[in-house]
Amino acid sequence: MIRVLLVDDQQLVRAGLRMLCESVPDMEVVGEAADGAAAVRLAEQLHPDVVLMDLRMPGVDGTTATARILAQRPSARVVVLTTFDDDDHLYPALAAGACGFLVKDASPGELLDGVRRAAAGDSPFSQTVLRRLVDQAVRTQGARAPAPAPAGLTEREREVLGLVGAGMSNPEIAARLHLGVTTVKTHVANLMAKTGAANRVQLAVYAASGEPG
Repeated sequence: MIRVLLVDDQQLVRAGLRMLCESVPDMEVVGEAADGAAAVRLAEQLHPDVVLMDLRMPGVDGTTATARILAQRPSARVVVLTTFDDDDHLYPALAAGACGFLVKDASPGELLDGVRRAAAGDSPFSQTVLRRLVDQAVRTQGARAPAPAPAGLTEREREVLGLVGAGMSNPEIAARLHLGVTTVKTHVANLMAKTGAANRVQLAVYAASGEPG
């Protein structure tokens, strides 16, 4: 059972998310918060596996709440729910430790899949959000792609890197390349080690910056 904490200042949004999460047998909504401060308190009390986090809220915003929650509970997985008006807040939320980003108008299936992927240790990103994060990171002086590894990458690692850059999940990459999911995870871990990337977005930035040497 995946324990989910809902954080959004709009009651109607929280109600919709609760109905969706509770419509499946493997999720349980353990609490709701209307602002970041309440989210931090509830995360400490309720120990959720996944936090669905809005960014724009009165008082303590979603980025600050994400950093505080993860400081208290590093094992928690925070997935940001974003709109197209949140571009300026995306990279700070990523830097605060958010493991994934989904658009608020995502399909029910995409949102539920994102919660499951986050709980399993993956990083769920809507492709539109990933593209925006990559574009923003490439434009930002302090968020350039990691330098190419001196030893270069194998052909298989280049293939995996390109698919990470396209926003594909580990299972999707495994299906595309006819590999096991565990093998893909190993390739992604090796890519992070070789490039110095801390997460999938940085790997996507790396892919967008040109073919690594």
